[in-house]
Amino acid sequence: MLAAPASPAAADPEGGTKKLRAALEAAAKGYDSAKTKLANSKARQKQLTEAIKQSEANATALTGQVNTIANRVYQMGRISTVNLLLDSTSPSGFVERAQSLDELAQTDGATLTRYRQEIDTSKRAKVGLEAEINEQQRQLNVMAKKKREAELALAEVGGGAAGGFVDANSAAAKPAPRNSDGSWPKESCTVKDPTSDGCITPRTLHAYQQAQAAGFKRYTVCFSERSSGEHPKGRACDHSAAAGGFENSAATGADKTYGDRLAAYYVKNADELGVMYVIWYRQIWMPGTGWRAYSAGGGPAAVHTNHVHLSML
Repeated sequence: MLAAPASPAAADPEGGTKKLRAALEAAAKGYDSAKTKLANSKARQKQLTEAIKQSEANATALTGQVNTIANRVYQMGRISTVNLLLDSTSPSGFVERAQSLDELAQTDGATLTRYRQEIDTSKRAKVGLEAEINEQQRQLNVMAKKKREAELALAEVGGGAAGGFVDANSAAAKPAPRNSDGSWPKESCTVKDPTSDGCITPRTLHAYQQAQAAGFKRYTVCFSERSSGEHPKGRACDHSAAAGGFENSAATGADKTYGDRLAAYYVKNADELGVMYVIWYRQIWMPGTGWRAYSAGGGPAAVHTNHVHLSML
């Protein structure tokens, strides 16, 4: 039954023309990069806010000691250290006074140093906090720009707002590995594709395996030889809606429900898996735009009514 399903390769444009795909990829990657930088900036903002709070608390705790030092200096007036030592009535008294003055100077110096350090730390943290707030605004602007770019590119092919496919009961996927800064590692077609004789990226394999684990086990093809697009890069998969493989007709009934659920699964887990976009039933989803109408012309494969298309970052 699954031995030789019809392939959608010839008719599946992966999201339209080569120009449109390039625009969507640039917008998606730019949006994802800005989103990661925004999250990192918010984390640094939280750390700096805590640093300011702690430094100000430490400085407040030292204020009493600093005031005591200031009062002592004021009360001593112009009496010099030498005069205090000369007032000693014996050599041992001289030594004791010298030691006391030295200890007092060390204590006062350490207290004042700590106080200055806490004030300086607070000032630097406040400067850093302002820089992070500005950085966040820059990244929000980038995200808005990339969102507009994607919407404009889709608008050229009739991509207005759409209802989309959402399933509150979608299973949660295990996150794919990220870099230490939260960005996605650069990957190439290096692992065996279990759906073909080709190769796919480790992240694409992870997404495919997670979908399988969630129960989406119908016929799938990831790698395929094409002149352009994500499939030959190992960064895309086509999931048949029909149980018997790709059919040259729009999915209905249980097959349509299966496609709806699979599309919703990838959308819900987009951050965990590294999804660039999902196409299903004349609609396309991207992280920056949400679901948009996708009215490409052609048969069921071209308008993605017989299979769910997944492209990965």
